[in-house]
Amino acid sequence: MPHQSLTEYLEYFSRYGRDVAYVHRRGYRTVRWTYRQLAQTAAQFARELEARGIQPGERVVLWGENCAEWVAVFWGCLLRGAVVVPVDRIATPDFAQTVARQVDAKLCVRSMELSGGEDWVPSITLEALPELLAPRSREPLVAAPRSRSDMAEILFTSGATGEPKGVVLTHGNLLANVEPFEVEIDRYRKYERLVHPLRFLNLVPLSHIFGQFVGLLVPPLIGGTVILHDTLNPSEVARTIRRERVSLLVAVPRMLESLKTKIERDLDQEGRSEWFHQQFSAAGREHFLKRWWRFRRLHRKFGWKFWALASGGATLDAETEAFWSRLGFAVIQGYGLTETAALITMSHPFRLSRGSVGREFGGREVKLDEHGEILVRGENVAAAYWQGRERVPITSEVAGEPGWFRTGDLGERDAQGNLYFKGRKKNVIVDAAGMNIYPEDLEAALRRQPEVRDCVVVGVARNGNEEPCAVLLLRPDAAAPEAIVRRANESLADFQRMRLWYAWPAEDFPRTATQKPRLNIIRSAVAQELVRPGGAERLPAGAAAARGASPVEELIQRITRRPAAGLSPNATLESDLNLGSLDRVELLSALEDRFQTDLSETQFSAAKTVRDLEQLVQQQPVSRFEYPYARWTQRWPVALFRGLVYYLLVWPATLLMAWPRVRGREHLRGLRGPLLFVPNHVTEIDIGFVLAALPLRFRHRLAVAMVGERLRDLRHPPAALPWFRRWFDPLGYLLVTALFNVFSMPKESGVRASFQFAGESVDRGYSLAVFPEGQLTRDGRVGTFRGGIGVLAQKLNIPVVPIKIDGLYELREAGRRFARPGTVRVVIGTPVRFGVGDEPEQIARQLQERVAALSAA
Repeated sequence: MPHQSLTEYLEYFSRYGRDVAYVHRRGYRTVRWTYRQLAQTAAQFARELEARGIQPGERVVLWGENCAEWVAVFWGCLLRGAVVVPVDRIATPDFAQTVARQVDAKLCVRSMELSGGEDWVPSITLEALPELLAPRSREPLVAAPRSRSDMAEILFTSGATGEPKGVVLTHGNLLANVEPFEVEIDRYRKYERLVHPLRFLNLVPLSHIFGQFVGLLVPPLIGGTVILHDTLNPSEVARTIRRERVSLLVAVPRMLESLKTKIERDLDQEGRSEWFHQQFSAAGREHFLKRWWRFRRLHRKFGWKFWALASGGATLDAETEAFWSRLGFAVIQGYGLTETAALITMSHPFRLSRGSVGREFGGREVKLDEHGEILVRGENVAAAYWQGRERVPITSEVAGEPGWFRTGDLGERDAQGNLYFKGRKKNVIVDAAGMNIYPEDLEAALRRQPEVRDCVVVGVARNGNEEPCAVLLLRPDAAAPEAIVRRANESLADFQRMRLWYAWPAEDFPRTATQKPRLNIIRSAVAQELVRPGGAERLPAGAAAARGASPVEELIQRITRRPAAGLSPNATLESDLNLGSLDRVELLSALEDRFQTDLSETQFSAAKTVRDLEQLVQQQPVSRFEYPYARWTQRWPVALFRGLVYYLLVWPATLLMAWPRVRGREHLRGLRGPLLFVPNHVTEIDIGFVLAALPLRFRHRLAVAMVGERLRDLRHPPAALPWFRRWFDPLGYLLVTALFNVFSMPKESGVRASFQFAGESVDRGYSLAVFPEGQLTRDGRVGTFRGGIGVLAQKLNIPVVPIKIDGLYELREAGRRFARPGTVRVVIGTPVRFGVGDEPEQIARQLQERVAALSAA
């Protein structure tokens, strides 16, 4: 019997109750939700909606980052019968407000960092959801009666070529995509048990229909685990694939291109580019398993479980598809639109056809009209758009047959029925001879030029006709655009050749949430400029400001909360923008996410102006020195060895030197950890007294921060040191790392990696000891705490315990090695917690005051 509502799939949540459903980062912590936990929270949220008087059919705006709470709200709305209205996280408050008013929303559920919703509709935050729902019952809830024709959600798309519009999707629209997939999965379920659970790394917003299909609707059918990543940095994505043992990467084409570039860059830095190109050519006609074995070293970098990449949301270029396929990965492509509830066609992971977006799913019809436009009919097609407060029909009659949806896309089919995407109908350029020029073909030729970072081809009106214009994002060392376009033209037919080009002046194109260039904005900018044949066109001075803030300026505005008028390319980061060290850390991470690349932290630290940052992101990514992070020290054999050495040597030595008097242990009573301990810094042996003061449950599971530059030089001694130091220092690194479980916390570059490792340690159940002063006291008083401790306290979301060591400074100044028992005093303060709304600098000052105020009396 057909399903009537998506909520019927919640039965899978009970079947896989203990399995991990979603993994995502919150601050520097990794949060894991089971299917049972997700179902319980969804039931609680449905009861919360009922308590607020929200009736079935009324709308709830869901505006936030990808996280498990987002998923719980989605299912909770469906349980209540409410209609979900997802809004992209990158949407402006004005856009979200317009959507909420248009659908007459009764509630907005948003991420804490997205402000403004409370002014126009009742609002709650995703981060506070578990606490808010705590009083509600977790018992299973009978879903509100729904039918396949009832609304499930309204998706407002902000497309690359048009104005936003709301697509009304019913339960039947979505079920028409899920049900065929469920049937297909049942055929392979017995094989899935061998590799259970399948893990999906989803880099597509859940507010996008493709992200929902592969990140929200399909995984429960097989009890899969979905990792919701918070960064698009290729290095971070690769590390996550290996660390989380990901099976399938779900991403938009631009992300697959960025990962491809990273692999090629790494091979070049290792001096293996020539070897790779030889192997790549040799693998052209080999069987899948032979290709996998040939590139096994690359597979090892991603982990042995990683085997497939799913691309959607835009067109994957043939070169990128061929690259991943040649390496021995399965590349799965899907084709669909929001109006078709995600998928029209999808390529089969075990029966791939190069360049094809696959065949149609069961239950839908696909055909091409006389112009090659793709038409689709079936229950998956949305019935209406939401405009104002009315529904507008979406389908039309074709050749006397009702119910056909015109996609506006052009395609071709082969003899086997595989569909090949040719481009958007409205983007086809018709030249003076009446020839159709497909921009995608021209863009493919341009992307084969090494100087081109990205490109689009748009039609430009000239002399009453249209001509293709290449709009280029060039690398800093690029040749003249004329030479680049000339080389690209050599692979094109005469009627396709580009005679106009335009070097885009900003660091990147304006993009949608799925990273597609906004062609309407780009075309408008090109049309406003004088485009000349025979020369490269660049915007004149001041045109960038007239067009709007650059991506770098937009990020700075977001982080500093400064208006656009307050920025100029010559604005200094420190004096003009008051960009502190913590702001720099956040900005570096945001830039790497925005441009999907790795930036040199050394060069970033040296940047003085906005223009310096814009030039930095245009440069080729460079390798940077990695600080050592030893995860092996937290494995049980090393931890056991560390405990034995501590009680045999370190603990007796500490007591013999100065048996410390400890006060405040009662403040830790009832706490199990992990905790963040913040002691003052007096001598190099402070950690010995901290360990002696802590209860056993914290002493045995403590990771200690050490100055990263010092730890790096121990691990990799400078060449200027004498030979015996270069031999002895690495041994010292191994000893200090193993015996005290230390990790790098650099003073300058590399801070983000240090904080992330701290978060990993906390996730493994380790407490942390960090000396926030960053240097030894000079006068015995507590020094200024560095702002980084505020970031850790805020984003680790664990209790922070101030500790003060007294009496040791006097011994240090007197040059004494031993003291009477009780001379050294360790005071443990009251634990304190901080929330995401607290400012890091204020947290650091408050902790400094708390440590300074501790008294041994």
